[in-house]
Amino acid sequence: MISKLRSANTIFSHLVKTFNLVWAASRYWTVAWMVLLLVQGLLPAASISLTPEVVNALVAVTGSGVSAANIQKILVPVGLMAGIMLVGEVLSSVAEWIRTAQAEMVHDYVTGLIQKQSVTVDYGFYEYSEYNDKLDRARDNASGRSLALLENTGSLLQNTVTLFAMAAVLLPYGFALPIILIISAFPAFYVLTYFNKLQYQWSQRTTTDRRWLMYYDRLLTNSATAAEVRLFDYADYFQSSYHNLRRRLRHEQFHLLKLQTLGRFVATIIALIIAGGALAWMGRLMLLGILTLGDLALFFQAFNQGQSIIKGLLNNLGQIYRNSLFIGNLFEFLQIQPKIIDPQNPVPVPSTPKQGIRFRQVTFRYPGTKEPVLSKFNLTLPAGKIVAIVGDNGAGKSTLIKLLCRFYDPESGSIELDGIDVRNFSVKALRRLITVLFQSPIPYYTTAGENIALGDISAASNYSEIQAAAKASGIHDKIKRLPLGYNAMLGKLFPSGTDLSGGQWQRLALARAFFRRAQIIILDEPTSAMDPWAEHDWLERFRSLARGRTAIIITHRFTLAMRADIIHVMRAGQIVESGSHDELLVQNGLYAESWKAQMQTDSSATVGSNFA
Repeated sequence: MISKLRSANTIFSHLVKTFNLVWAASRYWTVAWMVLLLVQGLLPAASISLTPEVVNALVAVTGSGVSAANIQKILVPVGLMAGIMLVGEVLSSVAEWIRTAQAEMVHDYVTGLIQKQSVTVDYGFYEYSEYNDKLDRARDNASGRSLALLENTGSLLQNTVTLFAMAAVLLPYGFALPIILIISAFPAFYVLTYFNKLQYQWSQRTTTDRRWLMYYDRLLTNSATAAEVRLFDYADYFQSSYHNLRRRLRHEQFHLLKLQTLGRFVATIIALIIAGGALAWMGRLMLLGILTLGDLALFFQAFNQGQSIIKGLLNNLGQIYRNSLFIGNLFEFLQIQPKIIDPQNPVPVPSTPKQGIRFRQVTFRYPGTKEPVLSKFNLTLPAGKIVAIVGDNGAGKSTLIKLLCRFYDPESGSIELDGIDVRNFSVKALRRLITVLFQSPIPYYTTAGENIALGDISAASNYSEIQAAAKASGIHDKIKRLPLGYNAMLGKLFPSGTDLSGGQWQRLALARAFFRRAQIIILDEPTSAMDPWAEHDWLERFRSLARGRTAIIITHRFTLAMRADIIHVMRAGQIVESGSHDELLVQNGLYAESWKAQMQTDSSATVGSNFA
């Protein structure tokens, strides 16, 4: 009993939240929709109440010939009934128009809520499979279910109005008739509620499976994977995985549908037996002369429509129950609270760092992992210097970027900027101070100029500054050779687009990073897609651009690291060596060993190599 009350409270809570959501998205359309509900709810009863007059008028004039008086007797009730039917059709068309407008506005509003929440939650949430399940469930036609839940509620209210009107019509023929009418629809309601619950449980259970389907589909249809799928002949393998999973889910769906169909058939038989008994009782009263043919016609229409209305009403309840379960996923997602938040009284961020950045006794492990990536880690990055961090894969180099950008907070210890813990700054203000070129930069499919301007969307898109950033990264000449120059569309996703090579996309991302004009520049493998000659050219440009700023370069390439003011060698989450290129060679440690190994395999120092 307690669980049922909680379920009812949950459904009511979801209804209130859904109404508030729809009201916020389309309040004027919602008012019009509510007025239509009331009017449409009364029309069926008004039409049926005219049935005895029409039938009795027809009986009265049958065989009495064609005359103006006879036609008038028929014309008035028939005309009224036709008028009601016409009004009903007009209102149905208006209702369809209102629903369409509502649906579009609610869709945009809910999509906006999901998008806003997706970029508000912590970066770390994407490390959890459970979060991705929640996101997928929230996006599962959330706007459609929101509107459907409201429409179900509206239909429930409309059917309730109609039902009371029908009960008032039937009441003079016996108090038991409305009760019988309601009882006849109970089996259908039970079947609907039970299978809606099963459908919801199945949907929740198979969320991860359905995400696998989307993953297989992307592997087979995405341009980013097209080359490997063809070269290594993956198509049959991934298609087989997709179809095997689809076959299992389809079988489970069909099994649920078979049980539901059988349940509905049994419920329909029970309803027909009850309706047949009531009709036989009314027919007996007519044969005894207690009721007229018009009364029988009214009863038949009222009981038949009343039964359909109750089925509809109970169906509304079932759909409300089902949609409230699914819409709960949306509200659950929207209630996720980020942990990386601003302090109550943020400290102003230094406009230009004077001392630099310091990692002090930092311990950090990624969500869901036991082993820490960093343990009591210490590192100082002086302001105004170019610092290179080198090390093998998994040493924790890229983790430093994520912590400095406050995508995560350390488990213990602190990260300080000019002696102030970064957790004391506004998150947005801190990130505004930083520009990052990530290891795998995103190719934005827009114009070349807009691609660069995205580096600082808060600033005016000054053409000369965009061009300066492109020249600094070495992509300017390529852009000028495009048919429309800086107005050329990039990428092959949209018409008239021009694709770039991996190194050119990387240079474009560098231009975007330079355009941001940030005081802290972080580059993660910035030249990994460039050839040695292009890398040398870029290095000369970068030193000039980074002058006076704090630059952090994470790289495997010695040709890049050797030009930094300070080099830190990182291994297993700790700094094991520090110094300039020449100083580290003199120390004859890990850096020197890797450098000499490279020199033995290639006498040219301009050829980049992975740090061993």
